[in-house]
Amino acid sequence: MKILSFKGFCNLLSYYRRILSTLSFRRIGNILKLKASFWISALLGKNIHRGKPLSVSIEPVNYCNLHCQECPVGSGKLTRKPGRMDIKNFKIILEKLPRETLYLTLYFQGEPYLNTLIFEMIKQAKKQKLFVSTSTNGHFLDPENAEKTVVSDIDEVIISLDASTPESYLKYRIGGDFNKLIQGIQNLVDARNSLKSATPLIRLQFIVFSHNQNDLKHAVSLSKKLKADILEFKSAQHYDFEDGNPFMTSLDKYSRYRKTKDGKYIIKNALRNRCYRMWSSCVITWDGNIIPCCYDKDAQYSYGNLLYNDFSTIWNGEKSNAFRKKILTARKDQEICRNCTE
Repeated sequence: MKILSFKGFCNLLSYYRRILSTLSFRRIGNILKLKASFWISALLGKNIHRGKPLSVSIEPVNYCNLHCQECPVGSGKLTRKPGRMDIKNFKIILEKLPRETLYLTLYFQGEPYLNTLIFEMIKQAKKQKLFVSTSTNGHFLDPENAEKTVVSDIDEVIISLDASTPESYLKYRIGGDFNKLIQGIQNLVDARNSLKSATPLIRLQFIVFSHNQNDLKHAVSLSKKLKADILEFKSAQHYDFEDGNPFMTSLDKYSRYRKTKDGKYIIKNALRNRCYRMWSSCVITWDGNIIPCCYDKDAQYSYGNLLYNDFSTIWNGEKSNAFRKKILTARKDQEICRNCTE
């Protein structure tokens, strides 16, 4: 993570202050329960779960305007039917979330700004004193939406940069417009400045591939010029990696994989039989299914549907506990875990 300016540093401090402001005795107690039960479970190899999720992701929409090759939505490989969450169902889900939850991400698959109700969702979430974040490809941050974003009081906006030139950008972000992305970032910065707001924290995300690995230095300069707060370089997730992948970076620092003596690639992560995410967070799809984490793209491991059940019944139910037991005994056998860096 690179903090891009003194103002970015100040905005980052404000970011952490806002997180701390969401804490209550109830939420602090919940964090202690989660930590304690997780480590006891990991040490004993038994599912002893206490507490409610610290963070939750809700999917506003699961379709996108871009066709990125390594994305299940962009590549057309997502098996779930396309759809968007309406405000009625969002309010039902929000009302059912535990009061112990403090961090909400309005993103899973798809482009959240394609759901025009995103600003109302943020507004409703902030009423519950949640710290709210979203992630976008930046193509819908026109001046009007940029201003609405700032006015919504959202705490953080993550924008996918992924290149420093139009040519590099289009090698992966098929259907995108690099200049439109850059203008969208500028619009959000300008809106924040004109409204004299410290929020949202503007975090640029750069996923490192083979075609953009030489752009990193230029990306830092570009991000500073745009006056974003933070630039974060991230490793790429590849679905087909055993025999290598044309998008796979050769920069070991930014690769999740390593080459073995037989020429095959394996994930660097040892995939130990534990995962804090299974204790501390979950994802809710646009149609209400609670799933373990963001690696379950097709919602194949659904614990249950929150539109028709209460949260505790699902969170402490047979399916959720059965999956946690599998993580504690045979994590490597779980398909959604094979690319995980946790």
